[in-house]
Formats: sequence, structure tokens, C-alpha cells
Amino acid sequence: MRRTGFTSEHDDFRRMIRDYLAREVVPVFDDWLSEGIVPRSFFQGLGKLGVIGMAMPEEYGGGGQADFTYNAILNEEASRALVSLGSLRVHLDIVIPYFMEYATEEQRQRWFPGLAGGDLLTAIAMTEPGTGSDLAGMSTTAVLDGDHYVLNGAKTFITGGAQADLLIVVARTSRDETNRRHGLSLLVVEDGMPGFTKGRNLEKIGLKVQDTVELSFEDVRVPVANLLGEEGKAFGYLGHNLPQERLTIAIGSLGAAKAALETTVAYVKGRKAFGKPVAEFQNTKFELAAVATDIEAGQAMLDRALIEHVAGELSAIDAAKVKLYCTELQGRVVDRCLQLFGGYGYILEYPIARLYADARVTRIYGGTSEVMKTIISKGLGL
Repeated sequence: MRRTGFTSEHDDFRRMIRDYLAREVVPVFDDWLSEGIVPRSFFQGLGKLGVIGMAMPEEYGGGGQADFTYNAILNEEASRALVSLGSLRVHLDIVIPYFMEYATEEQRQRWFPGLAGGDLLTAIAMTEPGTGSDLAGMSTTAVLDGDHYVLNGAKTFITGGAQADLLIVVARTSRDETNRRHGLSLLVVEDGMPGFTKGRNLEKIGLKVQDTVELSFEDVRVPVANLLGEEGKAFGYLGHNLPQERLTIAIGSLGAAKAALETTVAYVKGRKAFGKPVAEFQNTKFELAAVATDIEAGQAMLDRALIEHVAGELSAIDAAKVKLYCTELQGRVVDRCLQLFGGYGYILEYPIARLYADARVTRIYGGTSEVMKTIISKGLGL
């Protein structure tokens, strides 16, 4: 069905990104998988292309184009090419918006040119070993000492943390016994600050080119000049960007589901069983017809959410709905597609195996499916 919300400029950008990925990423993606990380040169290449700084102000080397549709196209085309771009989605769709919204003029001059050019990579450190989705329960502290905060604590599951030059760390700068949400602040920790340690790259089931690390902070002195936004207001800041974070996860999930369908259709046409192509069996046709219909429904929901987000109207509840639906759909689709590969679907030589392993985490990060259901039920007055 025809998609809405896209202009000729979007179409031109899609063609450019498709060609770029085919030329610069697909031929070397197996090397990325072996090394377990995306090289910094890739981010710098996208910076020179103008992609990373597209939404950033022109005076700092950006493109001044704040249309999130371009971010969505980039995610869709990476899925279509059967590649993963590591922590790029976190850098572009989750972290940079915090800098855009809350950075002072001095901070903009200091950091924005490097962010726009792909020379400064970022991550955001929220999750702690004992908190998970309970952000208000975090125990990392930052105590004011003159013109510095003294930061102590630990973070885990930090996407992009290994390569990050700037990390937005959520820490407790004060405590309000009547409201746990008060007193959280955003501090920008720079790589190399004494007492800041990046731990090992965690071994994961999937997302092999997306580095995920543990971080520790032991008496790290962070200048007050690195406070992002106002002290004590971080919980509200985090909630402000959650709809976009959940939307971008949904975009990646639906893109992966579409990629699973396309690679499975190609496989069953060429694979023979009992003397004829697997595609000729009624079960194969019915399974893939059902998958295609599920994807079409998800695409309609996602495109509606994307249009609302670009217009500044996507609610937290609707963002939860689209994340819940698209990530659960991804799990169903990839599982059904893998089944049609038979035993080969379990072999990493085939992209469906990687799609299967990568799919599982989308129902967990950015808020679990259960958290999404809790948000949605509140919207029903329950």
C-alpha cells in the first residue's frame, strides 16, 4: 500500500542512503561482525556526508533540518540492506536530542561541531545493575564540590559506551524523600576523566556490532560547566524524549521484519524439498501471506505515529502502543520466517539467524513490553 508522509526530498535521501550502504557498508559488514564493533571511520564518513549533523544548527556545521523522517529512512534502509549500524541509532535518535534541547551556548560551541562531523561519539548512561526500568531508584550520586560534581556509581548495558567520547550520565544530585523523581541531573562525562572506567564489552546473544559495556565512576570530578540542563530536572527531561526513543525502536523492528520476509521469499523460491521449490507448498504460501499482512498492518500504524511525531503530536501512550506492536510483530515474523529455512535457519551463515538473535532484545530495551502495557493501560483509566 502507498505510504504517506514522504516527499520527493525524502525519496532522494532514501536513494542516496541506499547507494551509500551498498557501497560502503555491505562489502565490509562481515568484518564488522568479526570485530564486534563499527569503526569510527564510518561515523566520520556519515558526518562528511552531512547525515549525522542533519538536524543540528547550521552555525555549528549541521544541516538545520530537524525532520525526524530522515532518521526513519536511515534506519529502514539499514534493515533493508541486512546490516546493523552499531550505536548510530542511539547517537542520532536518542542522545543528540538531549544536547539539542538542553545544551547552553558555551556547550554548543564546545561540542556541536564534533557531534555534527561524527568526530565526537555519544552514549547515555541510565541503567544501573539494580534498577532496570526504575530510573527513579538509581543510586549513582553526584555531590557538588566547588565548581565540580564528584560522581560515584556504576552503569550497565550502555550502548555505544566503549567508543563514546561524551556520555550523558544520569545521577542523583539531591534527594527528596517525598518524591524519588526529584533530584536527578544530567552530567556530561568526557572520555579520559580520572576515575571514569569503561568495562568489558558485554557478550550478547545478538547485536554483535553494537558495543554494550559497563561503566564505573569513582570520585570522577565533572565540571559544573558539563551539567546539561538544570540541576534536579533530569527525570522530566528523560520522559520528554521517550516517545522518539520508542518510535525509533519500532522503526528498526518493522524494518527487520520486512527484511526477514524478503530474504525468506528469496530462499523458499530457490530451496527444493521433495522435488519441488519450498515456495510451491501451500503451507509456505499461507505462512508468508500472513506475515506480509502483519507487516502491512504494522507499517500503517508506524507511519501514522511517524507523521504525528514529526508534527510534535505523538503522545507517550501512542509511542508505547507502536513500540509494543512493532517489537512483538518482529518477534512473530522472524520466528515464522526462520521456520521456513528449516535447519539452515539456525546457521549464522544465513541472515535470518542473525535477524532472529537481534530481534529478542527489542521487547526489552527502551522499556519492556510489560512496561508498555502498563503505560497503555493507564491511558485506559486502569
